[in-house]
Amino acid sequence: MAVRAKQFRYAVALERGGIVTADGASPLELDEAWTPEHLVLAGLVRCTLQSLRFHADREGVDFVASGSASALVTKREPNDRYAFVAIEVDLEVELDPQPSDRDALFASAERDCFVGASLTAKPQYTWRVIG
Repeated sequence: MAVRAKQFRYAVALERGGIVTADGASPLELDEAWTPEHLVLAGLVRCTLQSLRFHADREGVDFVASGSASALVTKREPNDRYAFVAIEVDLEVELDPQPSDRDALFASAERDCFVGASLTAKPQYTWRVIG
């Protein structure tokens, strides 16, 4: 018998006044400066750090982190449609204690971020470790 994969469902609502809710809760008023593209990048950074949290917890590693992302949107080949064509993610982390294989931990965080895995343009990650 085949094992069924976990399923994760998410829902957002955008009200007429510009208020966004996550799964019917936590209203968030977004300034017009927040474009859909900015929200995707914010989601990518948060997802990557959440994925890092999952893998770090399994290894008994605690961390504090910050991050940023930038992207280029232009027409892409072969369909001549506008899309993300280049994405860079910069993350700064302080780990305690240091994991036995830091590179493997970061690779797992990148691989298991649902947002990054869903993008056609694969993000390029830069990790900076403090301390």
